[in-house]
Amino acid sequence: MRAFISDCEGPISKNDNAFELTARCVPGGDRLFTVISRYDDVLADFLKRENYKAGDTLKLILPFLKAYRVTNKTMQDFSAKSLVLIPHVKEALRHIRGIAQAFIVSTSYEHYIRALCEAIDFPYLNTYSTRVDLDRYELEAGEEEGLKRLAQEISGMPIIEIPPRAKSLEDFPEEYRRAVKRLDDIFWKEIAGMKIGKLLNEVNPVGGYEKAEAVRDAAKRANVGLEDVIYVGDSITDVEAFRLVRSHGGLTVSFNGNRYAIREAEVAVLSESSLVTSVIAELFAFHGKWGTLEILERWGRETL
Repeated sequence: MRAFISDCEGPISKNDNAFELTARCVPGGDRLFTVISRYDDVLADFLKRENYKAGDTLKLILPFLKAYRVTNKTMQDFSAKSLVLIPHVKEALRHIRGIAQAFIVSTSYEHYIRALCEAIDFPYLNTYSTRVDLDRYELEAGEEEGLKRLAQEISGMPIIEIPPRAKSLEDFPEEYRRAVKRLDDIFWKEIAGMKIGKLLNEVNPVGGYEKAEAVRDAAKRANVGLEDVIYVGDSITDVEAFRLVRSHGGLTVSFNGNRYAIREAEVAVLSESSLVTSVIAELFAFHGKWGTLEILERWGRETL
């Protein structure tokens, strides 16, 4: 039996849970999250800053959620109520679990993945996600108001766009350079110096490296080699998992992916339904990588 491993937000659900949670619980949270997410892109993809990775937005946003009294229960309840699935995903995963050992590897908070598993009847033990116990952290006197002021300040910053030909930060417009410098100060000096700042050290979002390691662990648990793994993803956090699986002879699939995913995957899917994923997974289960690719070259209703 082979192993099917998939990202969650994109291939399985339509949510951007952390963004939606922030937009719901923090005034101006949609703008706040977007500014921080673009800052994340600069640090991870452009500057490639040491000890920082794509997906760390999910820890940078946590102090602000805490300042607005978000709890573990808030996260769990919101995730369950706001869940939006890709059409036919429950049926697709049920079919896939009959022909392969299935796992979900996600940057999303564990609260969201728990809600998802309950909705689609998927075993939570076969998932990997960002662990965070927000109730365990406390704010010192004055930190709540200080964080609220910082959230308001960040929301007023420009949404950074990386210039296409930029080679260093000096190639960015001045307002973007100022924003990056100020965000550096906010996160790595001001918030890092608060009691709540230990969140930034203790929470480790499941980013690119962690997804690749999760794939290794899932394959080991399934007792299969990486050549028997099919991995489905859609974003920059899936790049390392794509490269790992592809380099060992497994199959990589981009499902409605962005440019990072399409660049790294061997198969690119654009679809409103998860049924196509189950078809590809079945082909892989019975024909392996090269048999699947050969059939997909002749993709059409008659072939299927």
